[in-house]
Order: sequence, then structure tokens, then C-alpha cells
Amino acid sequence: MVTINVSKKLFGAAGPTQAKFAAVCRGVAAYLFAIISVTLACANATSQIPAPMPPGVEDAVKAKAEKTKKDGAEPADPSGPQKGKESKQKAEKRGSIVIAPIPISSPAFGSGLILIAGYVFKFDKEDEVSPPSWAGLAGIYTSNGTRGLALGSKLYLKENKYQTTFAAMTGRANLDFYGVGRLPGRPAVAVPLSMGGKIIFGEFLRNVGGKVFIGPRYQYRRLSASIDGERQPGGFEIPAIDLKSTSASLGFHLQRDRRDSTFYPTKGSLFDFTADFFDQAWGSRREYQVYKAGYTGYREVAPRQVLAYRAMACTAGGSVPFYDLCLFGFNNDVRGYTTGQFQNRRMFAAQAEYRLDWRKRLGFVAFGGAGGVARKWGDFRMDGLLPGAGVGLRFKLDKKNHINYRIDYAFGREGRTLSIGVGEAF
Repeated sequence: MVTINVSKKLFGAAGPTQAKFAAVCRGVAAYLFAIISVTLACANATSQIPAPMPPGVEDAVKAKAEKTKKDGAEPADPSGPQKGKESKQKAEKRGSIVIAPIPISSPAFGSGLILIAGYVFKFDKEDEVSPPSWAGLAGIYTSNGTRGLALGSKLYLKENKYQTTFAAMTGRANLDFYGVGRLPGRPAVAVPLSMGGKIIFGEFLRNVGGKVFIGPRYQYRRLSASIDGERQPGGFEIPAIDLKSTSASLGFHLQRDRRDSTFYPTKGSLFDFTADFFDQAWGSRREYQVYKAGYTGYREVAPRQVLAYRAMACTAGGSVPFYDLCLFGFNNDVRGYTTGQFQNRRMFAAQAEYRLDWRKRLGFVAFGGAGGVARKWGDFRMDGLLPGAGVGLRFKLDKKNHINYRIDYAFGREGRTLSIGVGEAF
């Protein structure tokens, strides 16, 4: 299920960058839904129409029901146990609806509302192998002029032989940007950026055996950027080529998925590698490449207790625009940092999380990790490390698919964040 995480800086200057909007659009195929406060879940709605009875049977049934009522017993269901069995089968084949009106208040985005609607379902009712598919719609509007609309879907087909992902987003975000190459622990100058545009993403993967998937991916973005107000001394300046830009890429995605669930894994692992090649041949103004690799593992240490761990790396080469650099904090690597506070051409992150599925719908987590960003792999230093840790609360929205409502409070080197969404952080 896709998830968009919304972070809120609680102490210190607001730090999301315009790159956050572009990055969220770029990754919306895998992460679409976000939740900040109030979540409403509706699932498995069914309706049945009883079959007509043969002539004369209806009167006999009514007479028997009246006699049973006089004797003080409940009338039997004339359709018998077969009807209950069919109803149960129909209910099991239905999907789950998640609807979320989300009030938000952030120093970066102002006050407003995010409205989310998602549907989790089986694409083929007879397919017992494929994980549940999903489709969703998200909209946002805030007092500082930030607004957007996103649509996405991920389908698992033919007993998990094929996977397809599609996403589209349009909107405008007004937020602060700290520039490229910021060092932790040192003063930084933020500039107010306004960024908008349209993005389309598509991906098709095929199972080649051994739970390994591979396939092409495509993305197209039309973006514009500007600085609101006067330029701050020492602050970031937008390159002329990025005031209005078009970027397009062809790439591929390699994945090995051994998880026992796509929503709440308790064992197994997930390996991902993506390569995106932006080139003028596809219509991109800049030519550059972005590579990302990640490994996530899951281990059930006790009943209803899971240890999850993740390591990832990102590298960007060529004439990379500022909004396509490796962004620390995006995709919850590592929590405790607002996405875009730190970005550069190289990034790594590692973290672990203990998950307790406590009772009924409640659960708790504790997590910690560290990472960093630099221009080159040889430039990483211990004094530039970015650690983060925190705790979280879980509320089960959908028992059938174990889809959780997530609230995480985290401490980072540059402040604290509150992030809330649907689905696990990783």
C-alpha cells in the first residue's frame, strides 16, 4: 500500500525543501497515503439478494415462523446454511476502503487539510497467490498556498507474475530550502521556495523466478521554481536552467521480495535496486543518473513481536538538478529529520525498529538509526553523522490486511519531528 509521510518540525527553523514536493511525487508510486490526525476506516461492505422461493413454500415458511414465534424460539433462516456460506465467501472477496480527512498545522506548510481515499482489493478474486492490490487518491490544501492532487495504483496480477505501478501528481508547494551541502551543527540559511508542476510515473515488473522481479520504469516531470521575497545573503540561488525545467527518465527496477506480507511483514526480506537515466533523448533538459539500493529484513523474535531493520544507499551523477539529489529523511531514512534539510550527491542510512502488536488494534514501536550525506563517498566523516531515534504508536485500521495508522515521534541532531501516516515506516 502506498504511503506519503507528512513530517512536522517541532523545534527550530522549518526545514522541508521544495525538493520534498518533487521527491514525494517521484516516489508516490510506492508511497501515496498520509495521515496526520483523524482516520476513518470502512471495510468489507456486502449486499445479498435472497433467491425466490417456489410457489406454496413461502406460505408454509410464514406459518412455521409464526408458530415458532409463539413457542418463543427464533425462526430459522429459510435459505439454510448454504446462504451463510455464500455470504461469507462474498465478504472475504471484497476489498477494504480507507478514508482519511487530515487537518495539518506546520511551520513549513501552514494550516490546512489533506484528504485521502484508498481501496485495497484483490484484482483477481480467484488468485490466492498475489498480494492485495491498491488504488488511491490524495488532495492537499493549506493556508500558505500549498495545494496538490495525487492519484496512484499498484496491481499484482496473474498469481504475482506481474506487478504494475502508476502515479500522477499536480500541484504547488511553498516551503523553505536550506541549499546543497549543508553541514550538521553549523548555521544554515533557509530561503522561501515555491515549486510546482506535474509528474507522471509508471513501472512494470515481471517475476523471473525465485521471487525476483525486474522491469522498466518511466517518469516525466514538468516543474517550475522561484524564490519568494528577497534573496538572503549566503542563501541558495536557483540555477536558471531549473526555473522552468522538464525532466524525463527511462530506467529499471530489480527487486527480490521474500516478505510474508506487503503491509505488515513478520519474516523475510526485501531487496530493491533502481536506476533512472535522465537524458535529452527522452525529452529531459539535463542529463544525469540516480541509483538507489536498499535491503530490509524482518524477524519475529517472539509472538506478536517483530524486529525490522533496513540499510540503503543513494548516488546521483551528472548534471543533477537540486530537486533530484539524494534527500535525507525521505522515505523515513532516518526519522528525526525533515525531508530536504540535508541533501547531496551521496547518501547512506541504516536503522532498526522493534514492533509490538500489543492487543486488539493497538501497537507500539521503538526505533533508531544513523546516516549521512556528502558530495563524494570519500567525504563522509564521523562528525557529520546524522543519528535519529524515537518511539511510535500504531492503530490497526484494517485487521484483514494488518494496515496500521502510524504516529512516530523522533529526535534528530537538528531537532525533533512528528510523522504520521498509513502503513509501516519500512
